[in-house]
Amino acid sequence: MEWLRYGAQHYPNRKCINEYTYNDIYRGVLHVARNLVPLDAPRVAILSDNSVTMAMYVLAAMLVHKEVLLLNVHLKPKEIENQLDQLGVTTVLHSKERRNQLPDTIETQVLNLVEPIASDSIENQLSHFVDSKAASNPIVTIEFETLERILSDLAVEDSFDWVFVDTDIAAIMNTSATTGQFKSVPLRWGQIKAHVQASQEVLGKTDQDNWLMVLPLFHVSGLSILMRSLYNGTAVTILPKYDEAQVLKLIESEQINMMSLVPTILTQLEPHITHHVLRVILLGGEFIPMALIEACEKKSLPIYKTYGMTETFSQSVTFSVLEYPHKRESVGKPLPGMQVRIDNPDTDGVGEIHLTGPMVMTGYINKKPIDGDFNTDDIGYIDEEGFVYILNRRKDLIISGGENIYPKELEDLVYTLPLVKECAVVPVSDVKWGQVPALFVAFHDGKSLLPEDILAFMSNSLAKYKVPKYVKALTALPRNGTGKILRNELKLEN
Repeated sequence: MEWLRYGAQHYPNRKCINEYTYNDIYRGVLHVARNLVPLDAPRVAILSDNSVTMAMYVLAAMLVHKEVLLLNVHLKPKEIENQLDQLGVTTVLHSKERRNQLPDTIETQVLNLVEPIASDSIENQLSHFVDSKAASNPIVTIEFETLERILSDLAVEDSFDWVFVDTDIAAIMNTSATTGQFKSVPLRWGQIKAHVQASQEVLGKTDQDNWLMVLPLFHVSGLSILMRSLYNGTAVTILPKYDEAQVLKLIESEQINMMSLVPTILTQLEPHITHHVLRVILLGGEFIPMALIEACEKKSLPIYKTYGMTETFSQSVTFSVLEYPHKRESVGKPLPGMQVRIDNPDTDGVGEIHLTGPMVMTGYINKKPIDGDFNTDDIGYIDEEGFVYILNRRKDLIISGGENIYPKELEDLVYTLPLVKECAVVPVSDVKWGQVPALFVAFHDGKSLLPEDILAFMSNSLAKYKVPKYVKALTALPRNGTGKILRNELKLEN
């Protein structure tokens, strides 16, 4: 967090976020922080789409030492209500566009912390509101100020405590558990500091770096981009959402040289990239089709495969595909400070992937602390040179008649078919075998393949027990806001 103040002091006119300088963002954060000081709540929630304003509110809430719950904008009102209740959050900061998404069951009052009623202080407003709601749910909602108004404050003073204890929580993100219930991940300052330092060591930096953020700021991928850029003293370009034409324009005009994407987006984007000055494309979030890797290699697109999760503040393993083409099936080597080990390996060295290091969380909120290292629930192995390979999520593993089937192996094969746009293999129940694989596939516009032709193709490369027993064609596979396939929504009967 102190990186923002340092930037404002040492390179105030350097671009920070979009067209705004380090001095602009610094002043804006101070302004918002000043107006958040009267809030007594130790935790606040933020509900917004990507924007410069959202970034300033996130940083401002952190500056006044709040634990910031970043709400997924795709949540339903009831889901938001549950998350607020479970974490004891009584204050929600939100964009104007997301105001109606707040639960109707919560009686809210919008407080104007910028222009308080002359006869009543901010503190009195808050006190009166909470007292009046003592018998119900005292939720305070605060709508974002306009960016113009925030930046118009030229006289804001810096009287804030910029010292952050490593064990203090900076942000909270909720992640789905295998049971369908969310788990709350505390992202502590020590984790964030360890990550940005290690990431810089692996990815390097230049003064010209400008990192494109199309992944949501409420997701660890987006937040880590912001924190890396502040630490490096470099720029970030925030888009409200992914827009292919706008992204291509930024690439071809050489306005950005770094991106974080999921494979789905890059698959759509890659055919249209003809000119660029990109030095990093951080690619992760789901399994990466080999066909995409090969297409990027032909164009010398600087793919950095990465493996990480919310619990490790994004990256934990990374490498450059162009530097190690013979390791293209790997997800890379651990970042400095991160240790990876394989627990309960079989005779081939395949087992559960466990992580330790300063980037790993200490435990979920309201759950028992982690005892020892962190079990990722992923299955893989480490080769003799220390490169990590992910075979599958343990929950996605298909056990058919006692045989292990890794969906990734089947999906990689299907992706070699030129007509296939996207695919996923999931388990379905079977009376005889317990589970069998089912393939869900979507094709490029106007194209298709017969199920029997797909199965015949797969049978030439796979053992019989691995070949899917069902094939279902869809127009598109269901995905979440970050582009990950929602495997639990893939049903044969739909």
